[in-house]
Parts: sequence; structure tokens; C-alpha cells
Amino acid sequence: MTSEKRVILPVDRLRETWPDRLCGARLGALLHSASVDGQLRPTLSHLEEMSGDLIHLAALFGPQHGFESTTQDNMVEWEGFPHPRLGIPVYSLYAEHREPTPEMLAGLDALFVDLVEVGSRYYTFIWSLWLCMRACEKAGIPVVVADRPNPINAVVTEGPPQDPDYLSFVGLYPLPNRHGQTLGSLARRFQKECFPSCDLTVLPMEGWKPEMWFDETGLPWVMPSPNMPTLDTAIVYPGMCLLEGTNLSEGRGTTRPFELFGAPWMDGYELCGELNALNLPGVLFREAAFEPMFQKHARTLCRGAQIHVTDRNTFLPWKTTMEILKLARTLHPEEFRWNPPPYEYEEEKLPIEILLGGPVESFFD
Repeated sequence: MTSEKRVILPVDRLRETWPDRLCGARLGALLHSASVDGQLRPTLSHLEEMSGDLIHLAALFGPQHGFESTTQDNMVEWEGFPHPRLGIPVYSLYAEHREPTPEMLAGLDALFVDLVEVGSRYYTFIWSLWLCMRACEKAGIPVVVADRPNPINAVVTEGPPQDPDYLSFVGLYPLPNRHGQTLGSLARRFQKECFPSCDLTVLPMEGWKPEMWFDETGLPWVMPSPNMPTLDTAIVYPGMCLLEGTNLSEGRGTTRPFELFGAPWMDGYELCGELNALNLPGVLFREAAFEPMFQKHARTLCRGAQIHVTDRNTFLPWKTTMEILKLARTLHPEEFRWNPPPYEYEEEKLPIEILLGGPVESFFD
């Protein structure tokens, strides 16, 4: 479905909404390839047009997966580089440093953030924002955030916030796994609860309502990362990302990541029968075989299922995936296992524990 009335993004009218007090600022901008306006024009193009007039674009920053969204997997770092056309530095915030250093921020008068995220606490772009706000608070640099829709709506939440002892780069502050907020509302929350001295401006959207799904906004979908190809992926991701903490393939290396799942030793017929018998809301499971081209079980035939969301308004991704994990452990007690660290810069705790946000024993018997 599409909306007759398109949501207007801040970047659609960036020149008009830019704060007067920051006119002439030497600006850094945290962007990626999905940072585009409603007509698919890059945010960077808007900033270039404003540079020398309203601002002076001095530096660029990129999150996990790269400034150009090219790196496929978790823990694949990328190095900064001089921008080939603009000649300004592009700093990596997914390498040796995930928080901007004083040297990166030196000479900047403000930092602009325009990132597409997908409504899930694991998706690390919101934590790049969090770390930028922390660094800018220390440096006394204002932060300007361009708000964007939560693609899976900003009404429903699911999954418990993390135990404070289980914070990590997939959750630096306690949030539900499906957090039900936008980048702008998260920025305001981070300011209120974590960085009260951060000078924050959130540029608002027009025409957006919290209950909207992305395909109701009239905006074009651009992949925010290589394994987030569609809205369907984002709908299942708040649950299915948990499979990254196991030896089950979550479908990375296929054309349907986080919808396909399985393993070489799994019986897809039995799995789907058991899962469909649970009558979980808004979802059916179809027996499927697939061969990932990379990541877990690369170039090995896996059997399992494809998750088919039949009613996204009743579907519960966290609950659904927890049932998948319980059943996989029951059906395959000898083969199934939790993956060991490291995972997203956590060297000691199990990946499943920082994804769940607590000790695994508190979620599974």
C-alpha cells in the first residue's frame, strides 16, 4: 500500500528548516547511503548546496556498514577516507573508534545526523547517534538530528529493556528490543536521560503519524544496510536478529535475510509443523531449503523455514523468535548451540545475552 499524501522529511526542506543560530557553522554530518530525501536525492547534495551560504561542510562521518553502506557483516570495520569530490575527511565510526574523537570534532561548530534506522534496539545506528551526542556534549558542540519515520510504526513495543550489566553496542542504554520511537524522539530521550547538557535540535517531519508503517508514508525505501533489503525484513528483524547469537543461519547470504532461517541439520518439515501448531499471531511458516553464499553455513544446503507475516498489526516478532529458539533447542539438543563471543565488540558475554539484554538462563530453561 502507498499513501496519497507523502510524508515530508526535514531533508526535503533543509534550507528552510536549518536553525538560524547555526547559519555559517562549520558542519560535520553523520550520513549513509540511505540518507536521501523523498525524491531520492542524497542529503549530502542538500548540504553541498547549502555549503558556503548557510553552512560550511567540513567533515563527514559514517556508521556501521560504511558511509556508502557497503560492508556486509557485523564486526567488519571500515576505514575513513578523503571524500573524492569534496576533499573533506570521511571518518569511520565503526573501526578503532565508534565515538567521534576530539580530533575528529576539532574545528566543527555543529554535527548534523541523518540516519535511517529500523525500529529495533539491536540496529546500531541509534547507538552511533548516542555516542555522537555524548562526544558533542563533552565538546560543547550542538547536534542537529533530522527526524525520520520508524518504518515498523512508533506505537508498538516488544521485548524487555536490557539489564544494566548487559549493555553493549547493540544497546548502550536500556530500551525494548522493538523500541517504538523515531530517531528524533530517541535523540530527545537520550538528551533528557543521558546528556542533559547536549545542545540538541530535532528537525521535525510533516504529515507523519506514529501509527504509520513505512509503505504508508509515500517515501521510497532505500536499504539502510546490505541485509535490510525491504520493509518485510524490518518487520521481522526485532525478533529474528536474535538468531545471530546462535548457530542457526538467519538467512544472511541469501536474498531474504532474517526471513529464511535454518541449518544443515534441521528438519524443515518437522519445524514448520511444530511452529504452525503454536498458532502464533499474524505469521505462518513455510518449509524452505536454501544455500547461504556467505556467513554461517556458507555454500552448504540448509533446511528450515521462511517466515511469512500474514498480519503485521498482530505479528509479534520478539515472541515469535523466542518460540523458534525454544523449539530449535528442543528438536535439536545435540546440534543447536549459542555462539561464543566476540560479537559487536563484546568479548566476554555470549552474543545471545547482549541481544536478549540479560543472562540467557533468565530467558530459557
